[in-house]
Amino acid sequence: MMLALVLALQAATPSIPQSPGPNPGASPLSAIGQQKLPARGCAAYLWTLDVNRQMVAMASADPAQIRLAIDGKVLDFARATQSDPIGFGFGGITQYRRDDVTATLDLAISTRADITAGATVTAATLRIDRPSRDTVVVPVGGLIGCV
Repeated sequence: MMLALVLALQAATPSIPQSPGPNPGASPLSAIGQQKLPARGCAAYLWTLDVNRQMVAMASADPAQIRLAIDGKVLDFARATQSDPIGFGFGGITQYRRDDVTATLDLAISTRADITAGATVTAATLRIDRPSRDTVVVPVGGLIGCV
């Protein structure tokens, strides 16, 4: 099952449409590096849609959290609110918080016959709100994988 997910991740990554990336250095988000499947439940693996295609987030359903690298520091944020359940333990809009930072994930997914134990993330944005700083919104895409 894990091999099937890895192959699906590799196959789906090139099919995500590319858009021009933001001004380099403008986003506080950076790559989180390679991530493993959770011990239980599902996780959404999210890449930027620019030409660099960096994995910038991993949201897990259990525990309900998101992993981000903000200003170069990898941090886990606990889920604060979730609305509009869409499946696999995720909501259409989910807010995560840590200290005074809020990350909001707006997510749409689609199941496909060629992906078992998961789905594709067909449209998503990740918004970062930090006090006294600009709000950043990053379009992302990716896959959901479950164990």
